[in-house]
Amino acid sequence: GIILEYVQDGETKTRSIDLLNLRPDTDAVALVEEIQKGEPLITASCKEHVIHLVRRLQEKLEEKEDHKFHLFTVLRAHILPLTNVAFNKSGSRFITGSYDRTCKVWDTASGEELRMLEGHRNVVYAIAFNNPYGDKIATGSFDKTCKLWSAETGKCYHTFRGHHAEVVCLSFNPQSTLVATGSMDTTAKLWDIEKGEEVVTLSVCLPSFCFQKTGDRIITGSFDHTVVVWDVGTGSMFHTLIGHRGEISSAQFNWDCSLIVTGSMDKTCMLWNAVTGAHIATLTGHSDEILDVCFDYAGQRVATASADGSARVYDAETKQCIAKLEGHGGEISKVCFNPKGNRILTASSDKTARLWDAATGHCLQTLEGHTDELFSCAFSYKGDTIITGSKDNTCRVWH
Repeated sequence: GIILEYVQDGETKTRSIDLLNLRPDTDAVALVEEIQKGEPLITASCKEHVIHLVRRLQEKLEEKEDHKFHLFTVLRAHILPLTNVAFNKSGSRFITGSYDRTCKVWDTASGEELRMLEGHRNVVYAIAFNNPYGDKIATGSFDKTCKLWSAETGKCYHTFRGHHAEVVCLSFNPQSTLVATGSMDTTAKLWDIEKGEEVVTLSVCLPSFCFQKTGDRIITGSFDHTVVVWDVGTGSMFHTLIGHRGEISSAQFNWDCSLIVTGSMDKTCMLWNAVTGAHIATLTGHSDEILDVCFDYAGQRVATASADGSARVYDAETKQCIAKLEGHGGEISKVCFNPKGNRILTASSDKTARLWDAATGHCLQTLEGHTDELFSCAFSYKGDTIITGSKDNTCRVWH
């Protein structure tokens, strides 16, 4: 999309225009004229510039991509096994959590360790940057606490205490004002980043999180087979999504927050209306548990990863399976689209990651070299760097 920057009452503000259905053959002039009708910021004087920006986006969409990834570096990151890896938005930094009770910050380009975040008294299990800003890091630990750190200096701003069991997942809201933590004590808590105080407690069986783009709602997937949509401000429930017959492994909003996708141990994936909570479709085809689900950046396609060793791509509008990603020799624990949406990355227990064509399901490349199963994989924001994390205690960076 396009971000418009303007000044109101002496204050610089921004407004974004989503172009989720933009195609290389879209009439750019007609599109901008249509947008103009509902967007007073696009005046006659800047119309041509906006058309130019739309055409540049179309050029990016049309670019042919045959990039082969090569191993750049192997990071023997920790003395004990890794638990998680995560990029900042630009992909210039990434972080690793470990059983050695630390989180490390790395420079992606050089492979250099920049700093070590020490202070937890048990396994550092969940980690995250406050993207898109990337100036803060949150770490969740088996010591029942979450810590907030400066990504630049390594200073610990706050230690959030209140959970009665291991913290196993966490997420920042998009505005970077809150961090959500999920614990084995069957609660999720929202914490104010500035004040270092608890805002609200949500009663859930071990959740997976996803914040809405505007940050005012959060979804939690749970062991009790349900997904709940919560009001962040009050901690009240908007919807309980009931239909799965097994625990929820993954749940996510699409980009414009109109849909929710859920994956479950019942071997199915479900699509829901995020506004009404209504069940839209059940996506079937896998013969074993679904371990991960995700939308592409435009929210038009869904990818699923399964313990049956395959991944699938579904059209979110037609609900049809458009590609089967087959070739791994073990269960697939992670799946993600590149930002452009034309490539899919999978991580498997067969010790490899694979790169796939999202349209055809054709395997383009197998990333080999790890000596134990992979539990994580991610693209950088530009899609030109991949990181893989394995139980062999190493991270591999691929360019």
